[in-house]
Amino acid sequence: MFEMELPVVGNEQVPLGKLLSRVAQGTYAELVELAETLPNMSDAARKRTLADWVVKTKKQVVKLYAVMKWARDADTVQTCMNITGFLMNQNQQFLDVIDRLTCAKESLDPARLRNHDLLTSLDVLTSGTYQRLPSAIKKSFIPTRPLTDTEVIKTLNAIEDTIRYRLRMTEIIPVEMSQHRIADGRVRFNVPKLFETSICLRGAEKDDGWFFVSVKFLFKVGGDATGNREFPQEPTGLQKRHIADEADAKMAYYLPFPETADAPSNIEKPERPKLPEGTIDAPLVRLYNFLQIMSLSYQLEILWYQAQRMRSLGWADYLKVEMLNNHKTLFVSYWLRPAPQNVPGWSQVRSRMGLPPHGGTLTISIVESRATQQAGGGPARTPVARMLADLQQRAKSGESRPSDEVEGLMFDVRWEPMKGTLGVIVNQEEAMATVGRLEVDPENLDFEGMLVRVIHAHTRSILLSFQSQLQNGPARNVFSPEGKVTLDSRGDYHQLRVHLCADEVAVISIDTRTGRMNLRDTGDLAAAGRWPRFATITDVLNESPNKLLEALSRLRLLTITDSVEQKAKYLGFQVFRHRNFSTEELHKLGPSARATIYIQLARFPNHYLVLVITEEDFRYALISVKVLSDSMFANMIMEDIGWLDVRRIRDDRDVGTPGEVAIGPLNDQVYQRRKHHADASARGVLREDSFKLDTQTLRELYAYCCARVAYTRVELQLKRRGIPYTHVNPASSLPPFELSHIQSSLARSVPALCVQSSDILSGAPAAEAAMPNIRVIPLNWWSDKKAQVVTCVKLKYVQQPVGKRAAARATNNIIRPSKRIVYDATEAVVSFLSENVDACVDEFLEEWARVSKMVVIAREVARMGKERKWQDVRLLSFDLQTVEFAYAADYAVSISCTDQLSPTGGSFELRFSRSAPTFRPTQPVSLAPPPIPVSLRPPRTNPHEEAEPYLRQILRHGPLATSLYRLVGLLRDTLPVVVELDHMITAAREQAGWSRSNAISKSSADEPWFDTFVKGLGWWRVLYGDLRHALDLRLMTDKRIVILDASRSLFQRSPGPQIEGVMESLAFQPIPDFRDLITEAVRVARPPGIANKERVAVIDIGVVCEGESVGPVLRALHERVLKKLKEPAIR
Repeated sequence: MFEMELPVVGNEQVPLGKLLSRVAQGTYAELVELAETLPNMSDAARKRTLADWVVKTKKQVVKLYAVMKWARDADTVQTCMNITGFLMNQNQQFLDVIDRLTCAKESLDPARLRNHDLLTSLDVLTSGTYQRLPSAIKKSFIPTRPLTDTEVIKTLNAIEDTIRYRLRMTEIIPVEMSQHRIADGRVRFNVPKLFETSICLRGAEKDDGWFFVSVKFLFKVGGDATGNREFPQEPTGLQKRHIADEADAKMAYYLPFPETADAPSNIEKPERPKLPEGTIDAPLVRLYNFLQIMSLSYQLEILWYQAQRMRSLGWADYLKVEMLNNHKTLFVSYWLRPAPQNVPGWSQVRSRMGLPPHGGTLTISIVESRATQQAGGGPARTPVARMLADLQQRAKSGESRPSDEVEGLMFDVRWEPMKGTLGVIVNQEEAMATVGRLEVDPENLDFEGMLVRVIHAHTRSILLSFQSQLQNGPARNVFSPEGKVTLDSRGDYHQLRVHLCADEVAVISIDTRTGRMNLRDTGDLAAAGRWPRFATITDVLNESPNKLLEALSRLRLLTITDSVEQKAKYLGFQVFRHRNFSTEELHKLGPSARATIYIQLARFPNHYLVLVITEEDFRYALISVKVLSDSMFANMIMEDIGWLDVRRIRDDRDVGTPGEVAIGPLNDQVYQRRKHHADASARGVLREDSFKLDTQTLRELYAYCCARVAYTRVELQLKRRGIPYTHVNPASSLPPFELSHIQSSLARSVPALCVQSSDILSGAPAAEAAMPNIRVIPLNWWSDKKAQVVTCVKLKYVQQPVGKRAAARATNNIIRPSKRIVYDATEAVVSFLSENVDACVDEFLEEWARVSKMVVIAREVARMGKERKWQDVRLLSFDLQTVEFAYAADYAVSISCTDQLSPTGGSFELRFSRSAPTFRPTQPVSLAPPPIPVSLRPPRTNPHEEAEPYLRQILRHGPLATSLYRLVGLLRDTLPVVVELDHMITAAREQAGWSRSNAISKSSADEPWFDTFVKGLGWWRVLYGDLRHALDLRLMTDKRIVILDASRSLFQRSPGPQIEGVMESLAFQPIPDFRDLITEAVRVARPPGIANKERVAVIDIGVVCEGESVGPVLRALHERVLKKLKEPAIR
């Protein structure tokens, strides 16, 4: 119980709960911070930071633990502190008592009693009461008897009757105060939009005046409701007292001062002004004038307060507020232009630019409105009010006039925009028509709303002026079309939208507070990286508004340039805004060029797609440049300029004539004609999408330029060779289906090149195999791959590819025998693909020489069976690169050609083989030997293979078709010889136990005693083991074969004795008994009685055989010669 009475002393005490909470929250916050920062640190820094935090936190926890240990004795400590506080308070009370007693002792010493009042004491003793007590003391101690309710009502009724009488009979009431009512012993006057007041009479006497009771100003504060408490409608306190004193003084202006008993006699009272003769007192008029000016001034003060509050809320640097004319005029200047500090002569610079120090002024004044002299003067009133005032004056004053006249006060609001604000002279009449009538509404006192309304009207007028400047100024051809410059007015917000290009719109607005012009972007490129540009342009426009047209034109060019550059970079192109061209070179792009974008062609570094930006539209050009090596800064010159018609390029797939698309460079006259045609089609009207360049169009333009360069390279090669060419419709010159994967949607807009076969194939082999028109089409110019050129040649006849290789490579009758050749067998069109644009003509001629020869060979082989009746000659394989055919039975030859453009005319490769075995009976006309069973056949070889070096030369002499017939005829005619020779050598080797499979393991002693080899074209030799005797087999005309001794010649006469001796030692020796051996061999080969169609004739130096007889004769003769020559060796 005792402890509860002790005071609680909490000095330097902290609750343990708060301490625990703070430590826990601090630890958690540090953990959260570590979780966010540690992942971004290195491993060493992370470990070091974590260790430091652990050490610091451990110290805190240890301290907290110690505090908790101490907290166990907290109750005891608190009790001790409370007792200490109680004792200290008690001690302080003792000290205070001592001080008070000391002070009383010191103050009572000088105190003395006054002299005794003997007279009053005698009066009380004699009469029992005070005779000389002042009346003020009686009144202060003896209360006055209060009036009863009846007395109060009676008094009020009497006062009301007096008031009613005086108002109706004598008092001049202003017409504006005609609305009044009498109640509660007073009269209440109501003046709409000004005030409502109540007054009362001092008494019923004639000289008793009026006194002020209350007033209520009839207004409502609008806008921000923060200041409503600062401006009460009913004044109270000291403010009301001041108004009451002034109102009473006004109403009692001509009345004498009231007599007072306690007034000192030695003070003279000032004299009241006296009424002039012929006038009557009008106290209510003076009251009206006073309260009227009070109400208007009160409202003006409220507007001033709102203006000052706007300044405190951010308008201080741009709004100037002044009270002039004895606080009867509120003068506000908005859009102040602060001058830079410490910049001398800035005012002269601003005046030279024609910029006013502020944007405009708003003046609110209390003025007196007077009627005209014709209306009778006085305050401005309606005719009815004026008539009522005259009647009242005549009825109440007669010929006298009132002492005071009503002052018709009102607010006058004037707005004056300054000339030259933002470089614009505003037509004030049009601006006032826009803003409407400006007046102060007592029901809604809102200065901010009034100022903003004026500023919005000013803003709209300035933006309209800007719009007129843009649409009617020097750049009217850019900004005059409908929709280019529009004024967007949404409510009280106005902005000027300037369409720059495509979807890019620049918005010009004027800040309501600062009056500064703001320029911002609303397009797709409204990124953070572009705001510095708009900020810079905005600053320039605010200092020099007359540069608006220049700034917008420049911004328009920059926006167009940014848009194109962004799209080009998105497509992966190399883009440049400037190249090192001189001014004279840039003039080549035309006088209307305002900006340029250079897109370098990746595969042709010396060529650029140039986007020339004019005021109306893009112009597209393809230029070739050259770097001047002797210039210091690597200046460039434009060697060639070709102008592109993008509408023709894009629409050419549907409409238009392909021939109108120029491929070569255009001169100025061609450009002028094209420009005139474009202007006529556009009719001078700028299209709204003139600068709307999408990525697809840019990609196609780039591809088209690559195509033009590729075509130029091809045309240059044709020009160097003197080959004329023409442009043809690309729709009829598309590559075959095999090359459809390297096609572009723009390919139909690019015309193909057409040359005559007689021109390009002049001097080339097999030129007669091609149709007259040959088309040259560059490919892959639309992609990132290497550019290619395809040359399409239509053959005069259709030769279907045959063979396994052709079938494996064929798709829909289209084969591709090699990477560079595609053959459409249905249409007989051969397409030659070149991957080197600069050498495509040479590559085509080389491939054509090879393909055309193969085509001719295949065609002639196909005809041989019918024309020569060689039934066993048949085409085995044909794929434009190689022709393989059987020339007799299963004996086949494969022909290909190489190095067709070499100075020697190229060469042919012949590969001999044996086709698949056939069991058909041999045709009567076949030159092949009878078929041998497969099991008995040796390895399948073609014995003509050894004569290939000599046989290939046949195709190089004379027309290819004739040479081919000679080759096939020679092969057929010599087939019996080579077959027999092959059979001879094979049989000899079999007899000697030698075969091809074990040729390496056999010694030279086991080889045959003779050998056969090719001596020349149609010439074979059988060389015997002594190397001094040999047989020659020579092909003669009419399919005849002569077999003769190698020591003798068909073309030499018999040598003389001396020469014969020399030759005997140097050359072959005659075969002994050669004539007898021939006779015996012929008899054995042709037994008597056996009919044989082939003829055999024995001559002096040999034997001449015809047809198949050469085999038996050769075989028999060889056996006998071999036997004859071996006899001496045996002996």
